Amino acid sequence: MKETNAPRFGTCTARFGVLLSPTPRGARLARLLAVEWLRTRHVVPYRVAEAAAQVVAELAANAATHGRVAGRSFRLTLLCDGGVLRVEVTDTRADELPHHRPPAPDAESGRGLLLVEALADRWGAGAGPAPQKTVWAELDLPLS
Repeated sequence: MKETNAPRFGTCTARFGVLLSPTPRGARLARLLAVEWLRTRHVVPYRVAEAAAQVVAELAANAATHGRVAGRSFRLTLLCDGGVLRVEVTDTRADELPHHRPPAPDAESGRGLLLVEALADRWGAGAGPAPQKTVWAELDLPLS
């Protein structure tokens, strides 16, 4: 039987990070860069990469909307370590950590964290170092 050197899902060690402007364009670029980086990680299955792209879109949009401080960028970091893909978005508004707020039934926004919670295996937020906060989400990589 021939042994292959094909990568197995769940075994990944890689990191990507970038500073982006806290604007709708910066949020869109965060998603596009994440999709491209994930596409080159052959150990990240398609369904995990798609979920991660949506998580990046939501967290980056929140950073551009709620974490915006004029003249200060937000950072997108993707970490693939062992069997976990971690998405981190760090902005410079630590005055209020994100939490669930029930949106009005007719509201056009306010459901992003619900999507993150549905797509990620774990998520959370933490303050520091001042004046920053980081919102993160983790997606487990299935073993093949």
